[in-house]
Amino acid sequence: MRELVRTNDAVLISAIEALLNGANIPHVVLDRHMSSIEGSIGILPRRVLVADEHWRGARSVLEDAGLGHELRSDA
Repeated sequence: MRELVRTNDAVLISAIEALLNGANIPHVVLDRHMSSIEGSIGILPRRVLVADEHWRGARSVLEDAGLGHELRSDA
């Protein structure tokens, strides 16, 4: 698994999930429910991960949607 995006923006996470679902790219969102632990103040980022074999395709989908600036580094 590789980290695709890390953000505190719940709306962005929803948009990314919709794009990945539309492209049939399996993914997982980690730390989605951490807000109950942090007191719902939104300081802990959520992470979107994809399997290695879907990483390039997922990046392309987000870049095509104008979200390339949200992507984690290629490294």
